Amino acid sequence: MDTQQNTALTRALAEIPGPLPARGVIHIAIPHTDRFTVVGNHLAQHPDLSCTAVGIAVRIQSLPQGVEVGIKALAARCREGEKRIAAALRELEACGYLQRVRDRLPSGRTITRTVFCNQPTALLRPRQTASPRRPAVAATHQAPGPAPGPGPAEELTAAPAPAPDPAPDPAPTPPSPSPSPSPSPSPSPEPDMPEPPPVPPPPSFVTPLPPLFVPLVPNPTAPKPPPPPLPRPAEATPELDRAATALLSDLRRHTPEFTLSEADIRQLAPGVAAWLERAAHPDAIRRTLTTDLPHPLRRPALLLKHRLTALLPPPLPGVHDLAAPARPRVTVTPFQTCDGCDRVFRSPTPGHCRDCREHRAHRGDDTRTAAA
Repeated sequence: MDTQQNTALTRALAEIPGPLPARGVIHIAIPHTDRFTVVGNHLAQHPDLSCTAVGIAVRIQSLPQGVEVGIKALAARCREGEKRIAAALRELEACGYLQRVRDRLPSGRTITRTVFCNQPTALLRPRQTASPRRPAVAATHQAPGPAPGPGPAEELTAAPAPAPDPAPDPAPTPPSPSPSPSPSPSPSPEPDMPEPPPVPPPPSFVTPLPPLFVPLVPNPTAPKPPPPPLPRPAEATPELDRAATALLSDLRRHTPEFTLSEADIRQLAPGVAAWLERAAHPDAIRRTLTTDLPHPLRRPALLLKHRLTALLPPPLPGVHDLAAPARPRVTVTPFQTCDGCDRVFRSPTPGHCRDCREHRAHRGDDTRTAAA
């Protein structure tokens, strides 16, 4: 009878709607009224942050602005040592939650400011322009409370819309009965109330936002590209087929795991024939297919097909491909000695230089003129 039972917990469990789960955690959510901090699931369930980094981030987020959050200051507040706190701060800085900015004061002294952002992905989104409608709605909700003072409400509503024109009229009417000024500010919020819903939201909320964490492993249900076909020889000859079949059948002598069936050998023979056609040595083919095998080897035929396709060597280059490119031959005109003046000049054939040819031509013209 001395064992105390927590009846409050039992009563809270009984108030949870729906059947309780058979396993896992059961949440009893009691709304906070004071001294609470809102933490997003992107931080609480971050896959790249350790639990220490998440706890340090929550501690920093719960502190008021201006409190020291250095390594020594946090070590004085937490049970973790300085090394774990420094590692956690580096994790938060790598994920964008924490940033250290060096700033220069007007006095010339340089200080380091620590900036913590509770939602770093929101900084990457395009900022929405300041909409004047939202302050108007807030003002209309607050206007009915301070009814005796319509002045501040009029100042707030004057910014977004031209509704303040009727507002000066209630100013001279306060001498009349007191209930009269109260309905005057109430009509102004009523036309403003239906206006915010038709306003289209900013584009940043209309367009789907990119996911916070992009998985590196593709979705298993995503369609996979078809595997590349098995290589085949350009000219399938009986000799190539016979050699490929013999090589595949002989693999079990060297590696017992490759005891293939006749159907597998017939299917893989064109791939081996393509290797043989490209002048690959049988020993090299056997070594490429049987080395570095996975353990256990469950499907040897698929492994051979993959290696025959992915490791196919290029064809051997021909003799002309290996020959060095011929240099362009430059024709050099040889030197000749003039028969008339012994002058050296360039010409493919021996004879007279240009001056001697011109002189001989001019003298021939004079001889023909004299004879005429």
